Amino acid sequence: MNDPAAFVREAVDKLRAEIPERAIVAASGGIDSTAAALLAERAVGERAEAVFVDTGLLRAGEVERVEGLFRASGLRFRTVPAEARFLAALKGVSSPELKRRRIGREFISVFEEEAERIGADRLVQGTIAPDWIESGGAGRDTIKTHHNVGGVPRTTRLRLVEPLRDLYKDEVRAVARELKVPDSDRQPFPGPGLAVRVQGALTAERVRRARVANRIVEEEVDRAVAAGTIRRPWQYFAVLLEGRTVGVTGDNRVFGEAVSVRAVESVDAMTATAMILPAELLATISRRVTRELSGEVVRVLLDVTDKPPATIEWE
Repeated sequence: MNDPAAFVREAVDKLRAEIPERAIVAASGGIDSTAAALLAERAVGERAEAVFVDTGLLRAGEVERVEGLFRASGLRFRTVPAEARFLAALKGVSSPELKRRRIGREFISVFEEEAERIGADRLVQGTIAPDWIESGGAGRDTIKTHHNVGGVPRTTRLRLVEPLRDLYKDEVRAVARELKVPDSDRQPFPGPGLAVRVQGALTAERVRRARVANRIVEEEVDRAVAAGTIRRPWQYFAVLLEGRTVGVTGDNRVFGEAVSVRAVESVDAMTATAMILPAELLATISRRVTRELSGEVVRVLLDVTDKPPATIEWE
């Protein structure tokens, strides 16, 4: 895609043909879905309604940030609180693939309910090329199932509309800038949320620990970027690892969990280079994580693996 303005014009014309009546838009607040939502609204106006699902798997302050983003973009939206149903669907689930599929099915269930409420028969998604490529599209091997691709049940009555399907992340960002999306270069956040940053079985407590650790990593990296110590990574976050590790609190031995810090550089998310953060920054992150999660997280590690062989997210 060489001309974002031309792409927007063509996408709007195509959406008008693909949405003869009403549609809902799966809007997570990420760049992909926000761009798709704005394209749909530009194409069919009030016949499209953005639906933002609060899964309970979001980062600290994410609900307020997303709602603020939508208001600043002039987007019509509805927030659906759904933490209890998502945690129930994921109870006892450890498999990353099953997590993603359960999350995809639960999203579709919410969207079907919202579609019935307004009489919609179309679901607009911000699916982009890496989503279906990594999910095994076009005869490829499945690297990992994206919840908005392999997680969508075949039985859904909603017809999917995906205006960004053939674009890569850098191209989507160019479209977002054309659409005047605020903060269009912010780091990506996975659709399944913190569910793929908690290895092993999910509980509300483990999600809370991952949320705290992610907040600390983001705050400290942002502070270093603002100070000019480092350039901003493409993505930077924490993963709560599976299993227990021995630690010490005072004179007592404790068994807590471990966190891995990850920062990468990328252009299109298809490949990525691990970013080695400064030792002082890592030490600050480690101290904060183990203090703010005292007795719960007792070890902080650094992931220095490129993509390939690793993916950006752990699950």
